[in-house]
Amino acid sequence: MPHIQTILRPILAVAFGLACGLVLASFAGESPVHVLAILGRSAFGTPYDLGMSLYFATPLVLTGLAVALPYHSGLFNVGGEGQMIVGVFAAAAVGLLWPEPGALVAKLLTLAAAFTAGALWGAIPGWMRVRRGAHEVITTIMMNFIAIGMTSWLTLGTLRNTETMNPETRQVGAAYLWPRLELFGDAPLSVALLLGLVAAACVYLLVWKTPFGGELRAVGLNERAADIAGISVGRTRILAMALGGGLAGLAAVGEIFGNSGKFKIGFSAEYGFTGIAVALLARGRPLGVVLAAILFGALHKGAGDLDFETEFITRDLAVVMQSLVIIAVAVDGFWRTGKGRS
Repeated sequence: MPHIQTILRPILAVAFGLACGLVLASFAGESPVHVLAILGRSAFGTPYDLGMSLYFATPLVLTGLAVALPYHSGLFNVGGEGQMIVGVFAAAAVGLLWPEPGALVAKLLTLAAAFTAGALWGAIPGWMRVRRGAHEVITTIMMNFIAIGMTSWLTLGTLRNTETMNPETRQVGAAYLWPRLELFGDAPLSVALLLGLVAAACVYLLVWKTPFGGELRAVGLNERAADIAGISVGRTRILAMALGGGLAGLAAVGEIFGNSGKFKIGFSAEYGFTGIAVALLARGRPLGVVLAAILFGALHKGAGDLDFETEFITRDLAVVMQSLVIIAVAVDGFWRTGKGRS
């Protein structure tokens, strides 16, 4: 029964969010059935539509994992946006400074640079939490702004593309570009999707099948008991934040190296922040993160046609639905906590 409830609660939360959104559409003067049909057709109607939904879902898988992994150690990583931006900027810088390596070397350099930069950016607030007692929510939020400002300064300075007025870097070398999945037509979906799925599998194995994963969960469940058992709480939490940052650093690899081929200021559709919602809906489970990311990606893609095919509502309805889903998850946790205390 507990396993069934664990599965049912997110499903009910999704149903609640969609139902409330459709009720709001009805109040606005649109047919809920018509709105739901538009969302479904736009998200999954053709191979191209499905490819775009998966394209939007790909970075959400990795930013969701970036929140989910540290969560098991008792930390709440709100810095996925900054870790993603720093990671992908570092990878783009490597692609500009060394434009013509071998194809395999280029792909490995891309992954190594993105993961390492994101991991370092995640480890800093982890260290500050452990050594200085600074709360990771505050420090990761502040580091998001630092990441945006620093990468913007470098983009407009040393790496800027002087052939355009757009705030972007020069084009990376051709060897760094990731191949697209032709099954989905002209959708810019690359093999980065497979990277997200592999990362989810690796997080599952790490958290539930390794000694470090056991230490990670022990620290999250009871810090004092873990310390008494001889687990280094500080080291575990710093590593958890570093690994989470590294995963976030990989999140935009598909956007930069599978699509545009350059780093653009403002490229992110707030993937890092949406990843928080994905992780909450998934309750920190890697498979749940993948499914929640696909849901949010489908809503993002499907909502685009609401602007054109409805008279009274816009794509903002998808944001409302996502918010209602998260509220449903939060309320469920509140009532379960209250029930346990009574």
